Amino acid sequence: MNEALSVVSPRPQRAQRGQAQAQRLVCLALAALVGGCALPDLGYYWQGARGQWQMLEAARPVMQVLEAPELAPALRRQLLLAQQARDFASQALALPDNASYRSYADLGRTAAVWNVTAAPPDSLELHQWCFPIAGCVGYRGYFAQADAQTQASGLAAQGLEVLVYPVPAYSTLGYLNWLGGDPLLNTFVNWPEGELVGLLFHELSHQRVYLASDMAFNESYATAVQQMGTRAWLQQSATATAAAPAWQAAQQRRLAFRALTRDTRDKLQALYAEPPDTALAAAKKVILDDFRARYQSLRAQWLATPELAARPQASAQALQRLDLWVAQANNAAFGALSAYELWVPAFVALFAQQAGQEAPWPAFHAAVERLSHLPEAARQQALCALMPPGEQPPVCRP
Repeated sequence: MNEALSVVSPRPQRAQRGQAQAQRLVCLALAALVGGCALPDLGYYWQGARGQWQMLEAARPVMQVLEAPELAPALRRQLLLAQQARDFASQALALPDNASYRSYADLGRTAAVWNVTAAPPDSLELHQWCFPIAGCVGYRGYFAQADAQTQASGLAAQGLEVLVYPVPAYSTLGYLNWLGGDPLLNTFVNWPEGELVGLLFHELSHQRVYLASDMAFNESYATAVQQMGTRAWLQQSATATAAAPAWQAAQQRRLAFRALTRDTRDKLQALYAEPPDTALAAAKKVILDDFRARYQSLRAQWLATPELAARPQASAQALQRLDLWVAQANNAAFGALSAYELWVPAFVALFAQQAGQEAPWPAFHAAVERLSHLPEAARQQALCALMPPGEQPPVCRP
């Protein structure tokens, strides 16, 4: 494995270019407005340009960070791990080899951004926001939690169900690699090995194939790469293999939770497909109350397993974010979650079709890219054909 680090411009050169680059980012924000966004969004694009610039300014090349004598040993280990995983991503998984994740930034906060998502009270169809590059997506990100809450309050006043949730990382789709790329962040760099490398694989996938205005396609593809790539990583060395049991246990918990959320989502969709009824709110409450009760039972089973029972306090803390999601779960929450898993089995099946290729990963990404060029109806039909019979989503059923 090549452990050489890519060269990223050091701080002095950045400082010399700082004002000009800041102006470029502001121009990008204004260009987005000219591209058809409403004038009231000027404040939104300004906070986005400013937040992105502050993140880039905080970033330092990993090589430079590792040279600091006062660097905490735990952070040093994680940064070295991230660089090894970064090399593996390009060399073994055919993901882009560029400046992303070759620098590190401590943002001094617990999330990179806070996303706002919303849906009607009688549908799981997400409210859409449209952007010049990313296309239309079912969320809107803010660098300040207070700004996200303000946006959520406005949507709630319109009668929508809303959710504000922290996001540890996001992809700029490779467009900012000329400025140093997406950095490693304090918001995720200390995660367990399997989770850390999986996140890197997920975000780099967005730089490999991205289809504007199809959130489910993009996130399912990236999630499939995350899962398959992490398995490949954990099999490739004795050090990585040592982290496999913890990751596999976490995967089992994730699968159990996804089965629960999928069942709940199906019940909600069936309810919303019925003719409008004044009893809808009561029926929905029964479904969500059952979901939360079943989660509590599942949670108790997890905490009783030997792995989590050995460290009860840490395990309970690790579940806090999931606990909060369950407590706040509504149509917006279920709608957003489905985008990350809807087509995952289809992409896994597509990868399996490349098993006979000399280089399966490049062949897989090329096949995904070909799918992305299909018209929407043909793309959905192709994905449905790839789905295992028992995992056909409602969009594939007659």
